[in-house]
Amino acid sequence: MAKRKDAVEIKNLDPFHSVVPYVMPKRTEAEVSSTETFDITKLMKYIDKANKKREKGKELKLFHCICYVFAKTIYLRPKMNIFIAGRKYWQRNDISLSFVAKQKFDDKSDEVLLFMKVKPEMTIEDVSKIIIGDVNKARKQSGNDLDKTMDFVGKLPRFLLTFIFWVIGRLEYYGLMPESLSKGDPNYSTLLLSNLGSIGAGAPYHHLSNYGTCSMMATIGTYIKDTVKKKILLPITIIFDERIADGFYFAKSLRIAKYIFEHPEELEKPISSPVDVEL
Repeated sequence: MAKRKDAVEIKNLDPFHSVVPYVMPKRTEAEVSSTETFDITKLMKYIDKANKKREKGKELKLFHCICYVFAKTIYLRPKMNIFIAGRKYWQRNDISLSFVAKQKFDDKSDEVLLFMKVKPEMTIEDVSKIIIGDVNKARKQSGNDLDKTMDFVGKLPRFLLTFIFWVIGRLEYYGLMPESLSKGDPNYSTLLLSNLGSIGAGAPYHHLSNYGTCSMMATIGTYIKDTVKKKILLPITIIFDERIADGFYFAKSLRIAKYIFEHPEELEKPISSPVDVEL
């Protein structure tokens, strides 16, 4: 029986899902994307009200809320936390979110990779504190351990890099990847988020990666103020591996995300708490 430290193998698959990893062995061959627009009118008011009670530098951000929304949606819809490795289906043990933060908002500034494990008892306060703390720490230290490792590996000769990544590919296929190589790597998270709205950009399609186990990616665009309907709308493009669940499952899952965005009081509840939405 195949084993991994980060997940449990899913058995008794239906015939279709049993052969899909052989028909489409690569994650990038099974990408599906959907751009969704969420109503965040009430959420923005909630954020403004919450920040009146917060210290400078510890303000609640829209991105913090987005992380909470997706973490809760994934917790309540576990198929979104499945990945395929070694042509087998695996249910991840934890929910993890990853994202990129710029050291400074300029072209020459380096990017730092951040990784956050989500616990069921977390509320928006917990998520916000972790993100603020991790971002500040990474910026002060000019990156984290993963950034330093990549800086070292990237300087190796091409032939050696090619061999190293061939070995890594074999280790991943057989579930033998050392935790020291995957810990904190965004490619091994449940969901990788790209907050392009923070630099005034849209929510473009972004490919998945065949490296690692990340089955979902989300790009967050700049929110739009609809002066006619008096609403604030947020575009998010979600890219996922269609092999892990069908479109019907994902569409139903997004109802949870939509509900939380429109009912921001849900942010104060633990991630594990159910949401009163018809699926």
